Amino acid sequence: MAMAAEAATVPLGVLLRREVTSERMERPDVLCGEAARSRKGEDFTLLLAEAAHRVAGDPSTSFSVFALFDGHNGSGAAIYAKKNLLNNVLRATPSGLSRDEWLAVLPRSLVAAFVKTDKDLQAVAETSGTTVTFVIIDEWVVTVASVGDSRCILESADGSLYHLSADHRFDSNRDEVERVTACGSKVGQLNVVGGPEVGPLRCWPGGLCLSRSIGDIDVGECIIPVPHVKQVKLSNAGGRIIIASDGVWDDLSFEMALECSRGYPSDITANRIVNEAILPRGLRDDTTCIVVDILPPEKLAPSPPTKWQGKIVNKMFCRKHPDMSFKTDTEYAEPDVVEELFEDGSAMLSRRSIDGRCLQSRGRGLIAEIIL
Repeated sequence: MAMAAEAATVPLGVLLRREVTSERMERPDVLCGEAARSRKGEDFTLLLAEAAHRVAGDPSTSFSVFALFDGHNGSGAAIYAKKNLLNNVLRATPSGLSRDEWLAVLPRSLVAAFVKTDKDLQAVAETSGTTVTFVIIDEWVVTVASVGDSRCILESADGSLYHLSADHRFDSNRDEVERVTACGSKVGQLNVVGGPEVGPLRCWPGGLCLSRSIGDIDVGECIIPVPHVKQVKLSNAGGRIIIASDGVWDDLSFEMALECSRGYPSDITANRIVNEAILPRGLRDDTTCIVVDILPPEKLAPSPPTKWQGKIVNKMFCRKHPDMSFKTDTEYAEPDVVEELFEDGSAMLSRRSIDGRCLQSRGRGLIAEIIL
């Protein structure tokens, strides 16, 4: 009788926390779809629902990788990056780490991997270049590293829109214009002799309209492979990630992409976005879209279509306090809240250091030096 009375006095909040914790420990279902229309044959994708294991031989530690490589001036750099970048991430990540430690060091491993991939590409004298948007999903934590103008967005379960990548086009990134100009290059439109300046802003010499890429060894030291990295944690309500090349974003806003795809599974969504993008002007460029749904277990389809609520978010990320330890196994975001764990878009490798590991930059001859 006394035991029954004691059980009845357990606070409701405690019981709810127990139930929520039990639910949130489950791994999400990760479903993906892809669609592409080719004009130049320079877009490549990497879709790995089970890319590797954090702990060798333990399937419960698997993580997913989804990546888009949009090549220019040829396809060599895109093919090379697709083949080597993930292996370089794994090599740059120390072994024997707990999940929390692995997630904490992952942003720096991605930076080192981008730099090494670029450096190794220079050694094979490949002059083409590529954008890269590289997404790693480990349970409810999403880490995105990006160079170039292929963009990645997240729609949370409540319909809010989050930007997970940076745009490294000179036309839309004043900070990069200033950085490249300070580095010694000129940024301006194409100057036609005897006529007005035309087209997008470009870096001279070379004429590239992007400030960051892998490859492009013939455009000078100011174009760098150092990625913007963002890491976020979803609530267990999940969300949808859209990764697309500029062939999509040149004709669709982020809101339009979400509006035309709500309520459809990932494969149909990818096709709808690509078709919507090429509808106004036809196929003018390689146009590629990857859609990844991160869903609560056994929820195999996104919610029905709802009217977009207009919550464009950069400021709405719930930021982890810098003095708090990095924990993901026992701490979870509140329902429908996306928590920002890490973001760094600095172009200077010397500023990117953690736990005794340091990355140093020396112009375009970027050297990733891991000091352990």
